[in-house]
Amino acid sequence: MSAVPVTLYTIGYEGTTVPAFLSTLTDAGIELLVDVRAVASSRRPGFAKTALTANVATIGVGYIHLRGLGTPADGRAAARRGRHEEMHRIFAEHMQTLAAQEDLEELLELLGSGKRVCILCFEAEPRECHRTLVAEAVRARMAVSVVDLRPQLTAAD
Repeated sequence: MSAVPVTLYTIGYEGTTVPAFLSTLTDAGIELLVDVRAVASSRRPGFAKTALTANVATIGVGYIHLRGLGTPADGRAAARRGRHEEMHRIFAEHMQTLAAQEDLEELLELLGSGKRVCILCFEAEPRECHRTLVAEAVRARMAVSVVDLRPQLTAAD
């Protein structure tokens, strides 16, 4: 086992700009951004899969999409209604699926590679986002510390 502790970073892009988001990743030394959205599209310019991949590449960060760790549609609907407990329950059930377990294994391997890995979803507040549940699933399988990155928010949102 490595003497260096493993840290899993998390980040949400709600209410931020692409420059502030990239600056936060750079400041944390992130090497790989792991998108854990079920659907890697966004109404926010620069955060859909293709644009996000290109944007993070400009700062030397890799990108991978693990859609199996995304929240199912009914869970996303519950979150939009502010029903976070319901979203958590739906996501916990989803984590028992083969797709979720396979992508969790891939995330564990990426963390074991020694790269500084950050998981991404939309919500600014980690407690309202399923990425916290993904981090808990990782923590149940591997000794990690979790750091929630918080990019600067824009006044307009």
